[in-house]
Amino acid sequence: MKQSVIIELSNAELIERLDEKKKQLVKLKINHAVSPLDNPLIIKEYRKTVARIKTEIRKRELNEAKKAE
Repeated sequence: MKQSVIIELSNAELIERLDEKKKQLVKLKINHAVSPLDNPLIIKEYRKTVARIKTEIRKRELNEAKKAE
């Protein structure tokens, strides 16, 4: 998922996508431990996507706190 797509999502959608991506990442890791994936780089992409979503959520939290002051 690209950063431009993440920025356009609402807060509720971000949280929903974050939960979804985390669950998929856990499944991929378990599957990879049992039998190797065809493309293990997928795990890396999911980790990066989770980090991007978390970063955007935190950025929005900080902006809201800054506006409240």
